[in-house]
Amino acid sequence: MNIHVDPSAPKWCQPNVLLIMMTISLVIGFSTWQALINNFSVERAAFTGVEIGTLQSLREIPGLLAFTVIYVLLVISEHRLAILSLFLLGVGVALTGQFADEYGLYFTTIMMSVGFHYFETLRQSLTLQWLDKKEAPLVLGRMASIGALTGLCTFGTIWVLLEVAHLDMVWIYMLSGLTTAGMTVMLWLAYPHYPEQHVQHKKIILRKRYSLYYALTFLWGGRRQIFVVFAGFLMVEKFGLSVSEMATMFLASNAVTWIIAPQLGKLINKFGERNILVFEYIGLFGVFFAYAYVSTAWVGVALYIIDHIFFSMSFATKTYFQKIADGADIAATSAVTFTINHIMAVIIPVAFGYVWILDHSWVFLAGATMAIGSMGLALLIPRNPMPGRETVLHTQDKEQTQTIP
Repeated sequence: MNIHVDPSAPKWCQPNVLLIMMTISLVIGFSTWQALINNFSVERAAFTGVEIGTLQSLREIPGLLAFTVIYVLLVISEHRLAILSLFLLGVGVALTGQFADEYGLYFTTIMMSVGFHYFETLRQSLTLQWLDKKEAPLVLGRMASIGALTGLCTFGTIWVLLEVAHLDMVWIYMLSGLTTAGMTVMLWLAYPHYPEQHVQHKKIILRKRYSLYYALTFLWGGRRQIFVVFAGFLMVEKFGLSVSEMATMFLASNAVTWIIAPQLGKLINKFGERNILVFEYIGLFGVFFAYAYVSTAWVGVALYIIDHIFFSMSFATKTYFQKIADGADIAATSAVTFTINHIMAVIIPVAFGYVWILDHSWVFLAGATMAIGSMGLALLIPRNPMPGRETVLHTQDKEQTQTIP
C-alpha cells in the first residue's frame, strides 16, 4: 500500500477494503437505475430517442463539472467526500420511481448523477494514491470483478422482485437507493481517516506531458455514451425486450465480467497498457460495426456482453496515467479528466438522439470511428511508460504547466 496504516488495525479497516465496500455500494444503486431506466422511461413517461438522449445528456452535466470537486476538497477530505457523494446517489435512486414523468425523471437523474460523478472522480484518485504501481492493475481488476459480482446479485434480485414477487419498479428503486444510502452511513461511521502520502494540489492543473491521457479520456467519453445510452435502448426499442429480459442480459454480462476481470490486471502487468488498449479498441470497432446492422435480438444481446468485456479493459488507461503522474497531481488530474471525459458525453446523447430517429446505424458507425481513433492514440503509449517517457514521440518533453487558481 502507498499509505501508512496501523499494523494492529483489523484487515477490514484497510483502505483497499474501503474501496471495495464503496464499489459495492455504488453498484447496488447505479445498477438498479441503469437496469430499469430504459423500460421505466418508455413505459411510464413515454420516452422516445429524443427524451432518453436528453435525460442521458443531463445525467452527464455533473460529470462535465467534476473539476469543482477540487474546491470542495478544501473543506473536506477525499474519502469523506466520496462517502457523502455515494449517499446522494442513493437518495437520487430511491426517489427515481416517485417522479414518473419527463421533468421528474430529469430532476432525480441529475441528483443521482452529482453523487455518481463526484464519487467516481474521487474513487479514481484514491485508488491511484493508495495502491502502488505494480499492485494497482491487480486490485483494479479485482474491484471490477467484485463490482460485476455485485451487479450480478443486484440484477438477479431485480429479476426475482419483478418476476416472482411482482414488485413494481417504483419500489425496487426505493429499496435499492435506501440500501446504498444505508451502506454509506455505515462506512462513514466505521472507517478512520487515512493520511495522504502526497499532499494533493487543491487547484486545477493541466500538464502538457499528460496530453495523451487527456486525448484517450476524451474519446473514451464519447464511445462510452454510445454504449451506455444507445446499446441498451436498442434492445428495448428495436427488439422489444421486457424489463426482466433486460435484467437477464445485464446478469449475463456481469457474470462474464466477474470471471474475466481479475485476469485483466495480470494481463496488463504482462503485456502492458499499450497492447491491452489496442486490443480493446480493435474489439470495440468490430462490436460497434456489428451493432449498426444487427437484426436479431440474441445477436444484439451477445454483442452487448462482448461490449461489456471490452469496456472492462479501460482501466488500463488509469494505470498508464499512474505510471507517468506526479503523486501530488492525482486528485486534480482525476477531476480535470472527468470533465474532459464528459465534454462529448453531454453532447452525444442529445445530438445522437436526433440521429437515432433518422437511422440508428449511424450512431454505432460513429462509435466504430471513435474506436479507430482511440486505437491510433493507444499506439503512442510507450511500452514502459514513466515520467519523461509519456509517449513514443516525446520521451523527454520539458515540463510545461498551466495552473488555474
